[in-house]
Amino acid sequence: MERFTKSLRSSVAHQDWYVALATALTLPDVCGRLINPKLGSGARYAAWFDGWIAPGYVHQLPNMGFHCFLTGDDCYALRCSYLHEGGADISQQKARKALDDFHFIVPPGNGNTVHRNRINNTLQLQVDKFCIEIADAVDKWAASVSGDKDIQERMKSLLMIHNHVPGIQYG
Repeated sequence: MERFTKSLRSSVAHQDWYVALATALTLPDVCGRLINPKLGSGARYAAWFDGWIAPGYVHQLPNMGFHCFLTGDDCYALRCSYLHEGGADISQQKARKALDDFHFIVPPGNGNTVHRNRINNTLQLQVDKFCIEIADAVDKWAASVSGDKDIQERMKSLLMIHNHVPGIQYG
């Protein structure tokens, strides 16, 4: 998993926001499949996200109690919209629960943050913060399953980009 989170962090460092976001939105699906490959994509994505990311999006609001600003179902809807259609409007996605749309913001500079703001049913996220949250969660999850032989065996099937090997014909 480290090769994926390193690549994600590199994309963030190089401000390659669209590649970073695509990778960040893909990783919960990868982790979910490694846990339970027989479960459907939406269910495994939401379960992994709700366990590893969503707790950071729970805030206590005056007169409302605790509220989760981003659930696994809503993030899965964003994943589907972005990866399949290039969009952020999730209003037509079946998986969504509480949100209609996402707005991603580039880092504003000067140490300021514009992240985890909800205006009506639109969630505003700072793209670098969101991507690093995913990378951090994947790294923590990977460490937590390092002793799980079944998951480690399934990890061996993940794509690996190899160095050029002399004697092998390419092309």
